[in-house]
Amino acid sequence: MKPTHRDLLVLFALAGWAAALPHYASEFVVSMALTCLMYATLSSSWGLFCGSTRYLSLATSAFFGIGAYTSALALEQLPWLVAIGLGATLAAAVAVVMGAAVLHLRGTYFAVLTFGMTELIRHAITYWEKQVTGTVGRVLMVVPDRDTIYLTVLGLAVLAVLTSIAVRRSRFGLAMAGIGADEQRAQTLGVNTRLVKIAGFALIAAFAGAVGAAMSVRWTYIDPHTVFNPFIGFQTVLIALIGGAATLWGPLIAAVVFSVLAETLRLQAPQIYMMSLGLLLILCVLYLPGGLASLRAQTFRQWGDDLRSGWRELFTRKKAEDAA
Repeated sequence: MKPTHRDLLVLFALAGWAAALPHYASEFVVSMALTCLMYATLSSSWGLFCGSTRYLSLATSAFFGIGAYTSALALEQLPWLVAIGLGATLAAAVAVVMGAAVLHLRGTYFAVLTFGMTELIRHAITYWEKQVTGTVGRVLMVVPDRDTIYLTVLGLAVLAVLTSIAVRRSRFGLAMAGIGADEQRAQTLGVNTRLVKIAGFALIAAFAGAVGAAMSVRWTYIDPHTVFNPFIGFQTVLIALIGGAATLWGPLIAAVVFSVLAETLRLQAPQIYMMSLGLLLILCVLYLPGGLASLRAQTFRQWGDDLRSGWRELFTRKKAEDAA
């Protein structure tokens, strides 16, 4: 079976199981699954651009918040799916403007500037609400039912993985990989690196905006501090890096691990939760630079062989000492 066909088969099998989950699982399990799907979408789309081009974007929370506010303002006048699409469109438009301004930078400069522009957007919306509307935050009067929200986020997660499968095997995906390997060489080979980077940046912004628009209705009241929370962006980056930003399934696996870890520890022991995030990141950087997805059966066999070799050497040394 070809890798593409295998990936599609696995994806649709998982999607079918996830679609049936609300019919037999508890409210808590469905809520946890919704969080898993949210971060699976964010980290998969983030890894598609940032994992290929090696541009570390910290603007996810900005696009998420733009989508959330768009949904909060538009749901009273527009249908649900139209509001989701509008949130994705506005986030992508902001990403085009932001990308045109900062994508000529790399490394720390790019990461810091994207984070700074995220904070600028958050404070600008806070100022606008205080000066124009006289209040900060929005009460959501029109809220779809739970299953509608769940299936929408599930559809976005499936679409993010499908997009990743398609793009990674396209000329656009090869161009992004070429930028990540050697941007100057890709440019000399005829790749319009500026256009490719802006298009990729807008693509991940569209997914973040759509997810923000869909997830905003989980709260009956939203404000800039909630939906522009930098933790959303940081956790997306951590999930993608620990899962394997350059891989297809790594972010999805890590999203499940992180969501379960978050629900288990965050409310009862938030300090331990944050320490666990840091420890996971350190261990992956030191021992799994390719992320959790780099683990293969061969890796486990190698670990087993090393363990058996160590025990064999220990017993041989012990036997020699006893004989002496």
